[in-house]
Amino acid sequence: MKALRYYAPEDVRLEDVPEPQCGPDEVKIRVRNCSTCGTDVKILHNGHQNLTPPRTIGHEIAGDIVEVGTDVNSTYGTDWAEGDRVQVIAAVPCGECHECRKGWMAVCQNQTSMGYQYDGGFAEYMIVPRQVLKVDGLNRIPDNVGYDEASAAEPFACAINAQDLLGIEEGDTVVVFGAGPIGCMHIRIARGVHNCGPVYLVDVNESRLKMSADAVHPDEVINASEIDVVEKVMELTGGRGADVVITATAANVTQEQAIAMAARNGRISFFGGLPKTNPTITCDSNVVHYRQLHIHGANGSAPEHNKRALQYISTGQVPVKDLITRHIPLDEVLDAFSIVQNGEAIKVTVEPAAATASV
Repeated sequence: MKALRYYAPEDVRLEDVPEPQCGPDEVKIRVRNCSTCGTDVKILHNGHQNLTPPRTIGHEIAGDIVEVGTDVNSTYGTDWAEGDRVQVIAAVPCGECHECRKGWMAVCQNQTSMGYQYDGGFAEYMIVPRQVLKVDGLNRIPDNVGYDEASAAEPFACAINAQDLLGIEEGDTVVVFGAGPIGCMHIRIARGVHNCGPVYLVDVNESRLKMSADAVHPDEVINASEIDVVEKVMELTGGRGADVVITATAANVTQEQAIAMAARNGRISFFGGLPKTNPTITCDSNVVHYRQLHIHGANGSAPEHNKRALQYISTGQVPVKDLITRHIPLDEVLDAFSIVQNGEAIKVTVEPAAATASV
């Protein structure tokens, strides 16, 4: 079969490899969609400390079951069968550590990940390991949800996790930094789930702002390369500031601006991680102190966030279909990385099964 294999930074190869064999406590799937994100581009250029080469990468995965291990259903109390349509979690908690026992699976200290410690979804077939099955991380795709939409449930789940921490209330003013797919999902969740008030979308890329704004229709689009974004948000809010600010971009300055523009009792999500070579910001601690600000980190998701994402997609509460603007066959997977890096689409999905089976 074809698979995209990571060997080293700048050395990622689409290769013919043996089709994986399913063990007794595993499930084998035909991958229908594996969507891409900025993390994939980072891996291409810089690798990752948790990724052991050679490794098939790709972690936003949906497909259908082609084989169920002989011990799976009896061990995990499931009823999986060949032909079932499934979505796979990306971040895999251990289920046993202090954090997992507290219900904080998104910050499991022993977390492993698809496409890092286990072969991922940029391949025609893939094994769902027992570690995923153990924590109920294989999810049935609702009948009215496409494979491409289901593959977008993983990043969607990360945004749900972040917004759960923020406690967005009805009518809150929300600012989202970053006009990428995650920024778009944040806007739709804030509106569709939390019934927030006005939403302002901020980015420095005019074409990306227009592309995303045409899809999610923020109340105001702010090009931070042209105007003072803090000043603009203060003007739009009558000097009060934003109730909620989400920095869905890996830029230090956005985190500093988030603190500066937050209203009293404002909630801030540092959703986008900063470059490891430059991970610090300047924080006016007195602003945090006197405005009683709440600053949250948000990293990844738990299995239950993935289930909720699929539910929101299925009910139409938070649509994602129109955010998937490019579908790429596996043979052209490296083109997908370039499209993501250049911001030429909102969400890009790769379709490994297109060459071997009709979808």
